[in-house]
Parts: sequence; C-alpha cells; structure tokens
Amino acid sequence: MKSMISHQDQKSGEPVFYGSPTVGERGQISIPAEARSDLGIEPGDKLLVMRHPCHDALVLFKLEAARECLDSFDKLLRQVEDQAQE
Repeated sequence: MKSMISHQDQKSGEPVFYGSPTVGERGQISIPAEARSDLGIEPGDKLLVMRHPCHDALVLFKLEAARECLDSFDKLLRQVEDQAQE
C-alpha cells in the first residue's frame, strides 16, 4: 500500500499514513511493509511500545532510535545547563 503523503513530506517531519492493520485474536498486528522499509525495521529488531502522553494512541520506537533520541535530548539538556551556569 502506498502512503497518502509523499516521502518528501515524511522527511520534513510531517505525519505519514502507512495503512490500517487489524488487531488479530492474539492481539498482534502487522507493520506495513512500506513502514518497515522506510524505518529500517527488520525481523528480530526490538521495538518499544509506549502510550502517547497526550492521546489514546500507541507509539513504536526501534530500540536504537529511542536511544539516539534520548542521547540527543541529554546532550541538549547538558548544553542548557552549561549555559545557565555561565
């Protein structure tokens, strides 16, 4: 299934629609192939499943992506702390 928003928009940070998988009897869903390809999700990858803080929604992160995000946030916090001490 092709996404409704182009890959160019995805790179700009705009939301991309990948499809609407159905939850099976055992609570499982399939991640659409285009999403797996775009995000580099491969068999055996570990994902974090979190509840969105503001909405009744789930957010999936590749473990490595979550670590990179947290490391970037930590770096930014350290820069702000250093500036506050000057």
